Amino acid sequence: MKKTFEYTLDNKRYHTLNYYYKNKYNLKIAKISLNGNFTCPNKDGKISKDGCIYCSKYGSGDFSGNINKSITEQFYEIKEIMDKKWENTKYIAYFQANTNTYAPLNILKQKYEEALNIKDVIGINIATRPDCIEDDVLNYLCELNKKTNLTIEIGLQTIHDKTSKLINRGHDLKCFENTLYKLRNKNIDVVVHIINGLPYETKEMMINTVKYLSKLDIQGIKIHMLYILKDTTIHNMYKKEKFHILTKKEYVNIVCDQLQLLPKKIVIHRITGDPKKEDLISPKWLLKKFCVLNEIDKELLKRNTYQGFNLE
Repeated sequence: MKKTFEYTLDNKRYHTLNYYYKNKYNLKIAKISLNGNFTCPNKDGKISKDGCIYCSKYGSGDFSGNINKSITEQFYEIKEIMDKKWENTKYIAYFQANTNTYAPLNILKQKYEEALNIKDVIGINIATRPDCIEDDVLNYLCELNKKTNLTIEIGLQTIHDKTSKLINRGHDLKCFENTLYKLRNKNIDVVVHIINGLPYETKEMMINTVKYLSKLDIQGIKIHMLYILKDTTIHNMYKKEKFHILTKKEYVNIVCDQLQLLPKKIVIHRITGDPKKEDLISPKWLLKKFCVLNEIDKELLKRNTYQGFNLE
């Protein structure tokens, strides 16, 4: 079958992470999610004690390593599972749970460098907030970027400050812009996280978030679907207000519209949510991840469009 998009290995119509890794390293790359036992200023009282309203007890690191084990132990525990699926694999150490630049520099160095010293680890992804990269950390990241494949993942979620306040993000859009500028000024790759379906956001608002990002110097994006987990602030809010949760069809259409607005060279690191089954309240359709991915593929094929289509 003829490929329909230039940045894919499997006939997707968007720039897949699999293609990016294969093209860059010419071998299979897998990410291993690690838990550095960091906290978050939105939970420890510096900004708030409540956290973002959708955040789970795991700090959005529901599938990361066992917090009671060392970074090395976590890595090999997860690697053992991955080795059953793939051979000749190299790895990206992914610090995922909570805010992974929110600690004294000596602790950050210890955690990151432990991961990078593990055999077959060729890079590191660090998930954080735009208000949590101090100057000393930024300077260290700049040095790290010269020695390994570094990517900083920034949670933005939405460009709309009204929504940011509602979900208790604790920072505004200007903060994100300043941090992105500082990172890119150091030539550090940035992946931005956004969430579709945040309470009371319209389709137009979600599209505008991607329109805004499409004009920025970012290297990747993760598109999530809002989901309601039990024992979260948003769960209590949902029980009281019953705000609209996107249907699968609505989500697929919004994502396809967003992809059409993103420049082709921006790598799509994620395109749907990935909740824990036992904690999920809504929407249940998210549990069938591959079904969602297939529906996105089918909709783009039906439209005969692809990532960046509206920019041509």
